[in-house]
Amino acid sequence: MEIPARPPENAEEIRRRAEGLVSRMTLDEKVSQMLYDAPAVERLGIPAYNWWNEALHGVARAGTATVFPQAIALAAAFDEDLVRTVGATVSTEARAKHHESVRRGDRDIYKGLTFWSPNINIFRDPRWGRGHETFGEDPWLTSRLGAAYVRGLQGDDPKWLKTAACAKHFAVHSGPEGERHSFDARVSEKDLWETYLPAFRALVREAGVEAVMGAYNRTNGEPCCGSPRLLGEILRGDWGFDGHVTSDCWALQDFHLTHGVTRTAPESAALAVNSGCDLNCGSLFGNLLVAVREGLVEEKTIDRAVERLMRTRIKLGMLDPDDRVPFASIPYMENDTAEHRGLSREAARRSLVLLKNRNGTLPLDPSSLRTLAVVGPNADSVPALLGNYNGTPSASYTILAGIREACGDGTRILYAEGCHIWKDRADGLAHEGDRIREAVAAAARADAVVVCLGLDATLEGEQFEKENGYGDGDKPGLSLPGLQSRLLEAVLAAAEGKPVVLVHVSGSAMDLSWADANVPAVLQVFYPGAEGGRAVADLLFGRSEPSGRLPVTFPRSTDDLPDFRDYSMKGRTYRYLEKEPLYPFGYGIGYARVVYSTPVSDRDRLAIGETVRCSARLVNEGDRPCIETVQLYLAVKAAPAPTPRWSLRGLRTVRLAPGASTDVSFDLGPEEMAVFDGEGNRQVVPGRHVWHVGGSQPDERSVALAGARPVSGSFELIGAPLRLPR
Repeated sequence: MEIPARPPENAEEIRRRAEGLVSRMTLDEKVSQMLYDAPAVERLGIPAYNWWNEALHGVARAGTATVFPQAIALAAAFDEDLVRTVGATVSTEARAKHHESVRRGDRDIYKGLTFWSPNINIFRDPRWGRGHETFGEDPWLTSRLGAAYVRGLQGDDPKWLKTAACAKHFAVHSGPEGERHSFDARVSEKDLWETYLPAFRALVREAGVEAVMGAYNRTNGEPCCGSPRLLGEILRGDWGFDGHVTSDCWALQDFHLTHGVTRTAPESAALAVNSGCDLNCGSLFGNLLVAVREGLVEEKTIDRAVERLMRTRIKLGMLDPDDRVPFASIPYMENDTAEHRGLSREAARRSLVLLKNRNGTLPLDPSSLRTLAVVGPNADSVPALLGNYNGTPSASYTILAGIREACGDGTRILYAEGCHIWKDRADGLAHEGDRIREAVAAAARADAVVVCLGLDATLEGEQFEKENGYGDGDKPGLSLPGLQSRLLEAVLAAAEGKPVVLVHVSGSAMDLSWADANVPAVLQVFYPGAEGGRAVADLLFGRSEPSGRLPVTFPRSTDDLPDFRDYSMKGRTYRYLEKEPLYPFGYGIGYARVVYSTPVSDRDRLAIGETVRCSARLVNEGDRPCIETVQLYLAVKAAPAPTPRWSLRGLRTVRLAPGASTDVSFDLGPEEMAVFDGEGNRQVVPGRHVWHVGGSQPDERSVALAGARPVSGSFELIGAPLRLPR
């Protein structure tokens, strides 16, 4: 059941205080406060403040901080509590760093408490370069993890914000990167409300997110940072959002330069403010002085925007003495602690997804390995750990470093780069494939081989990341870049039947068909953070148990994907998939065998609006402890329009000793049962509902890969359809 976020206990006092400050400002002062690098208004006791800060998976771009796994990796843990704990730790480091910066007179960019995170866009197409910033392809999972991260960042003090989170990019934004400043994302009402908006709604209505950032693109003709429908009708009207809205950086100039919806800079500034945008990442709001003189925007509209911004600063304690603000006492030494780095390592362990493990190839026994070959361009790569929007770790453990530490002196490690991550040679003066023979030599002499391939954030990211040769941050396809496939084939041949493990690093789905058919073990590690190499070694050598699940579908090739520019959900994500994937959403295996049984609904028939409890039993039939990621999917068989095959509606993390069993239960109420009709209306409908509980989806590909089928039950809803707010 949805529990709306509660306003702070002193909400009315905050409102009156903000209104009083704004009433004493000149128009010039008001406009200055609407720019991201806001100057001081000394006569009113308002210090200078730079609103721009990032905390996607740790405090970013401000020097040393704990670097947690990238967002897509955190999503693979399928664990709300873990994500909230990470968020709370990030906010502790943020406070530690911010107050020290202020004490030193440093109010520069990336030193504040307003974080433009999380990114809750839907990762609808694996070619999108920024997809690894998100929590994956599923609206429900994104809602749950996004809300958890916001709660961690903002804290639970009844009066004060620990930090201010920002839900971005609102809305319908997921590529193509190269066209984001001019692209119009056309989307149906059903897809808008069913797929693209639920996570934003959850962060506003449930988590009380303090800010929302508009996207660069247009949505159905309206530029998102100046959309009367998105910002006015939906965000502030339907959802009652009371925080502030910021533009994406330099997005407002796109209104007249590339979108063509206005003619001049003052018109663009006025459209944004009149639509509900309060803060400009950029400089275009300087034109508001002209816009007021020309009658394009009223001063009272500017007053309203600045009041929202002042409320946020008041909630953060920026306009109060430190002794009144509980979080101001967090000492600088709480940044980058051993405890925080330990949490990063545990989060990385939980994010690793074991995709294949033929004949128990893993875990490896280091005591029996005299020689281990570690090869590939991502074996000793720090960028392969960090993703983007990252801080600077005080120490980074690459996969090679983690393996060396785990093996100690008892195993000789033969390292070979093998190939450049995307070029056809590692040295510019050498012949093509200049490092492959070295990798082959190492593989031929080793008792086992770990091959580390994939991408890093220079190969998938934002539009301006052009150093990869791709040009705009998006991937041109799903194949391994450069000579990586050739390297893998050569190494596997040289190993001659010895254990070979592919450790695949990427923030998105890739075509791993050849590896799935030929390599004994395949491990997907996403971008695992500064402690990632240690976490990978923990799993390879059996010091931790695989528990991650894929937050995105891995298709077999780009031939199975719709057009990148098509925002319809037809044929996209596990919910509307039409072609069998290589690895399904929600898939991942462990070292232990977990068996599900005894599916029970506490009622077979119930009235619409009531809640049903669905339960199943789990038994660990293996000889190792396990961490099982239990998933519940619900299929509505009598929906009023085409609906998902099934949708994720429940998660549990269960730890079981060998031979142990437990029961898990999920309560399904109207919120979980609701479906969307063709006009985007949300309702609970009568008829048969089928649920599935297991370690994966109930699709045949997951069953074949995991060797187990989820258990299923059903119930029937009786009565007239129930319309829910959307």
